[in-house]
Amino acid sequence: MVEGTREQHTQQPEIGVLVMAYGTPGSPEEIEAYYTHIRRGRRPTSELLKELQQRYAAIGGTSPLMERTRAQALGLQNALDQLATGHYRDGLFRVALGMKHAAPFIEDGLAELVKSGVEQVIGLVLAPHYSILSVGEYAERIEAANSTGIPFTMIKEWHLIAGYVDFLAREVQKARSTLVEETGIEPEHIEVIFTAHSLPERILEMGDPYAEQLKETARVVAKQAQLKHWSTAWQSAGRTPEPWLGPSLLDVLADLPGRNMQGVLVCPAGFVSDHLEILYDVDIEAKQAAERLGLALARTRMPNDDPDFLAALAGVVHTQQRMLPV
Repeated sequence: MVEGTREQHTQQPEIGVLVMAYGTPGSPEEIEAYYTHIRRGRRPTSELLKELQQRYAAIGGTSPLMERTRAQALGLQNALDQLATGHYRDGLFRVALGMKHAAPFIEDGLAELVKSGVEQVIGLVLAPHYSILSVGEYAERIEAANSTGIPFTMIKEWHLIAGYVDFLAREVQKARSTLVEETGIEPEHIEVIFTAHSLPERILEMGDPYAEQLKETARVVAKQAQLKHWSTAWQSAGRTPEPWLGPSLLDVLADLPGRNMQGVLVCPAGFVSDHLEILYDVDIEAKQAAERLGLALARTRMPNDDPDFLAALAGVVHTQQRMLPV
């Protein structure tokens, strides 16, 4: 069971929920091994390693991703326990963690659930938009590790669920109001940019829904928050020779002064916790770029372990549970 959850269950759990995220090095000394794992066993060049080390150093040496992910898993367990009161028996669900590139790995989380005696497993990646190169790879890892043949179903995407959209719309409105108050910039001169992690451009030729799903999220949130000026952009592209999805956040920022924009609010809709791609790529790199352009930049608060957000994810698990074989 996820550390910190209530040991109140008296019956064996039937459904395991494997909560998955990208993972992060636990210390500066682990950065090279972590980077090597991301590169499928190929060690990074000294230049690439130094660049990543400097990014982690700029945010304090390590990322809070693991801490945030554990808090999210704990919150999801508690939300599922509360949901059980109205729909299921107590203790039906058991939540475990599995990381893509750091311990505990996806395979470790699955083994923990199987050992606990669950009869079925639901996979949930803490990323709202589906791509075969993101959520799809998590599912492949589970299927490859599932030597017991335990029934498994994967939550593919949740980019339009009410609880997440509500959170984003509320935070956009709050952050934009704060930006107006602190800078005196009028709302009509503030652009809201919805971002997600860039992926290789080849996914477009594969008919992958990832890019369109970010636009769908942005459109729904923009409508709910009553935004006039908004756009989408990609951030944190990998350091590989092949082209990645664009335009990048930095490219969109560069165009704003020519459109008479004076401020920008970044809403990282493709991410759900504070980590390197937020604390460095947005809070440091993008902010510095905005300052050079004469733009005031702010961003929305991340969901992290917000109870309403996690209650919404519990609802997604609830719905997916019906898809498991009887």
